[in-house]
Amino acid sequence: MQDIGGSCCVYQVNLEMASLKVSSVKLGSCGDEITMPVIGMGTSSHPPVDRETAKAAILEAIKVGYRHFDTAFAYGNSEQHLGEAIADALRLGLIESRDELFITTKLWASFAERDLVLPAINTSLRNLQMEYVDMYVIHWPFKLGREMTGMPLDEDQVQPLDIKSVWEGMEECKKLGLARGIGVSNFTSKMLEELLSIAKIPPAINHVEMSPAWQVKKLREFCKAKGIHVTAYSPLGASGTSWGDDRVLGSQVLQQIAKAKGKTTAQISLRWVYEQGVSMVAKSYNKERMRQNLDIFDWSLTEEELQKMSRLPQIKGFVFASLLGQHDLLLQIDTGL
Repeated sequence: MQDIGGSCCVYQVNLEMASLKVSSVKLGSCGDEITMPVIGMGTSSHPPVDRETAKAAILEAIKVGYRHFDTAFAYGNSEQHLGEAIADALRLGLIESRDELFITTKLWASFAERDLVLPAINTSLRNLQMEYVDMYVIHWPFKLGREMTGMPLDEDQVQPLDIKSVWEGMEECKKLGLARGIGVSNFTSKMLEELLSIAKIPPAINHVEMSPAWQVKKLREFCKAKGIHVTAYSPLGASGTSWGDDRVLGSQVLQQIAKAKGKTTAQISLRWVYEQGVSMVAKSYNKERMRQNLDIFDWSLTEEELQKMSRLPQIKGFVFASLLGQHDLLLQIDTGL
């Protein structure tokens, strides 16, 4: 198994009947040491869920042992629901302090301008009822117009990101203590090279789609060489979304490995991601599956199993050009991811 980004430690979480050890990673490129649990609970729902359903799921996740939650301004009311659930968790004594949690949120593409970054993070902090987030991430690697009338978008609504000026805004968020760490999402190696050439504070994280069905080996190797930790979104194939399918959970290879090991197919996929030295964000509102998704740390995959998984057909799920329009900028980004 690869080292998951340098130093590694363990979160000890008390459960109803047992104690579960959840690994974490130390993010050293933030200028100070930040520890992040390697499994986060995603809060994006397609279709969206109501407030009470979302809050109940988050509270259950905290009870089960999750301490890392991933949200975004673009996820509808996800930030508000997460903030309310955490306030409830504090009142109920499920956690003693907000500091026990690792919270990630994201700068939406319509606010990807130097003068809009601070107002955007302050809006997210109000939604979350928090004074700071642990990680603030540029959500998409381009800028969108303020008003979008429908999909696909007109080409003039999708503009290149001014990486230098937007990153200055991100750095200011960290300097002001509004974000403990800053990172990016869906950045290609070329975009990361440009960012690293001008950044005073390098990005701690690059969120990218990754699963056994989309292994992004070259991009992962680049990030590792540059000291950028990779976090995988859609590690289970985003089944149930408009862009996802059952290419992971329906894989016969993964199902056979799961059966042989007495594990779920989801656990096999998540364990594979972890063994690549990558953290991940996974979503389930089912209590038992929440627990199963955390239970991946006291066993491992064999070399033979890893070899079988390395030969899986590779199919990317989330494609910007398919969602937003066949524009040159998006096609170029998709090629690099």
